[in-house]
Amino acid sequence: MLESQSNWIFTYNDKDGVDTENLQNVNVSPVVKRLLLQRGIETVEEATNFLNPSLEQLHNTSDFSQIDKAISRVKQAIEHGESILVYGDYDADGVTSTTVMVEALRESGAMCDYYIPNRFTEGYGPNEEAFREAHRQGFQLIITVDNGIAGIDEVAVANELGVDVIITDHHEVQERLPEAFAIIHPKCSENYPFKELAGVGVAFKFAEHLLGYFPKQFLDLVVIGTIADLVPLKDENRVLVHKGLQALSRSERKGIKALKKLCKIEGNVTEEDIGFRIAPRLNAVGRLQDANLAVDLLITEDSEEAEELAEYVQELNTERQKIVADITKEATDMFEASDSDKRVIIVAKEGWNQGVLGIVASKLVQTYYRPAIVLSIDSETNNAKGSARSIEGFDMFQNCMKHKDLFTHFGGHAQAAGMTLPLENVAELEMELDKLAKGQLTEADYKPQLTVSGSLAISEIDMELLETIDQLAPFGMANPKPLFHIEAIPTEMKQIGATKNHLKVKFVESGIQLDSIGFGFGDKATSVAKQTPIEVVGELQVNEWNGIRKPQLMIKDLAVTSWQLFDYRGVKNWSSQLDENLDNHYFVSFQGNDYNGLTISDKETVLSVTEPIDALYLLDLPSAVTDLQELLNKVDFKRLYVCFSTDGDYFRSLPSREEFKWLYQLLLKRKYFDYKTDAPKLAKYKGWKLEKIKFMFQVFHELHFLTRQDELIVLADNPSKKDLAEAEVYKARKNQLELEELFIYSSYTQLKTWFSEQMNKAEIPEEEIVYGL
Repeated sequence: MLESQSNWIFTYNDKDGVDTENLQNVNVSPVVKRLLLQRGIETVEEATNFLNPSLEQLHNTSDFSQIDKAISRVKQAIEHGESILVYGDYDADGVTSTTVMVEALRESGAMCDYYIPNRFTEGYGPNEEAFREAHRQGFQLIITVDNGIAGIDEVAVANELGVDVIITDHHEVQERLPEAFAIIHPKCSENYPFKELAGVGVAFKFAEHLLGYFPKQFLDLVVIGTIADLVPLKDENRVLVHKGLQALSRSERKGIKALKKLCKIEGNVTEEDIGFRIAPRLNAVGRLQDANLAVDLLITEDSEEAEELAEYVQELNTERQKIVADITKEATDMFEASDSDKRVIIVAKEGWNQGVLGIVASKLVQTYYRPAIVLSIDSETNNAKGSARSIEGFDMFQNCMKHKDLFTHFGGHAQAAGMTLPLENVAELEMELDKLAKGQLTEADYKPQLTVSGSLAISEIDMELLETIDQLAPFGMANPKPLFHIEAIPTEMKQIGATKNHLKVKFVESGIQLDSIGFGFGDKATSVAKQTPIEVVGELQVNEWNGIRKPQLMIKDLAVTSWQLFDYRGVKNWSSQLDENLDNHYFVSFQGNDYNGLTISDKETVLSVTEPIDALYLLDLPSAVTDLQELLNKVDFKRLYVCFSTDGDYFRSLPSREEFKWLYQLLLKRKYFDYKTDAPKLAKYKGWKLEKIKFMFQVFHELHFLTRQDELIVLADNPSKKDLAEAEVYKARKNQLELEELFIYSSYTQLKTWFSEQMNKAEIPEEEIVYGL
């Protein structure tokens, strides 16, 4: 048995009862129909819209509350020559939102500039000093993008100064709203049908309403911010991302071309290219310094400047990666060193770079799968500032809002948040969140969840299937790549990579081969016994090499649900493969021997264990088969290791009666036998081992067929007639040979079959045994 690292949620059975006839007119494979049903798409119209995203599916910008009021104010500013400040945010969604808004305003003839607060000195969102500085510089209108909905006090300051504020945002709405001139927010607009736009999506809608036409030129920016901000890729977001990927693939924007070149992106851009290459580089700027540089990159029309800025962005990203690694190591060490059993991780230290704490929190969540808050301490202000990331089932925003009085600043989503609080409040926050987590989460919640879309046989997996599944792209939040469950016996399993940290598994069924790769699963190679069926959950993808394209499974988790037999018979150094942690591992010696300093248990000790045993090691042969049968019948174990030595077996069979007769006849003829002198000669003459000769004389001696005179072996006078099998030494050796034949010289399959039979006997109800059913 090998436990999975995640909880596998087999949701596809939930839809088995749904009448798929509703989708019979949708020209897709049965697999795609099942996947559509799992996504809540149950009508032809819904399926058609989902599979064929089009601009016609986008909602009317007029449905936003106060958008006409906001646009009128912007046009008034343009007519009167007022200066407009676009106030942005420092992540990828924020910088793309800023770029969209600035370019739309400038196209409309506005005099505008942009400002992104410094993460370290000003923090997230509206900033009073920044608003006052904007007033001093003559700005009469501020438009926020991707922030502002929590800026109650700051907007009040702007109002006092006579500066109007238009908020465009998408973050969670708190109890009070700022008294802004206008608020453009899907969750503040009762009539707007879709509430999950990213910040750049809201800015794009504002730009569309301002310009009076659909601004396709901004789609390459919209797709970056939407994917980077992890909003659900459904409804409008799906359309914007679908069209945006096409726009990004052919974008002539100088900054984007420079970024794609650095990222080595050629041809069609995918959602993975944005999530793992483009967005992290844009985010790196705001994490380490002033994010205005990222806007400069996206907005520049000079190719040379774009390449210089992109190179600098690349350097910042490399630096960011090192800083993240260093802080993650420190944070992990701090948590490991604590004696706390808190369900929410909170670590804080002075000097940590605030810009990367969200990434560090994410890594802690990935490692320990519990909510995590990582804070940087400012000793001068006695404040702690940082980021939070959460797990499924624990809404970080709602739970923190229950103790909002502990924070100086707070905002975010269910799974991510940012905060500032007095240092003395950190311990109380940890205590309160821990109480909430213990009340809301079960033990099962502290394992990642993998939603399984279906089970497949190896023979079902081909390129046609992959091309069919690709009809559901683009994938992302609320439309994840489907994960499939496979159960089969691997034909090959080995560690790969420079540090042997990864796992390669090969399956073959009905002539079809499927290669599988599990990154970070290298240690599982020694945890799966040969000829053992394993269950794998993974993501199907295309592996292309030398122009040959074939399916490949990217392993997300694996498990073995049955007990496993590990065959270490005759292996000299089997103990070198032991786990570092030997808790709940039992080493059984039937003969009471010591082995390399291991803690040895006898049969009775193991029989007294009531909980399931992780690993049971059999170090030597029992004196009787019944001893081992009793263990197998009564002990519950996950893995069984057979470590019998093959040294010391004297011969593979008992001497025959003819051989005993021949030796006795020799004694009759010679009258005596000098063992030291004659035994080696006899061994050479007959081709027998000395141990065999010694054994035969032991049998004769026990049966009183012979005796000793000084150093010589001679026949006894008038011996009684007895059968060879009456000798105890003969019985013991016969029993030993039977044990060796069964446990040492049997094949792996034979041995496992025998073990399974003994365990199955224990599971047969008494009535079945009695009646032989």
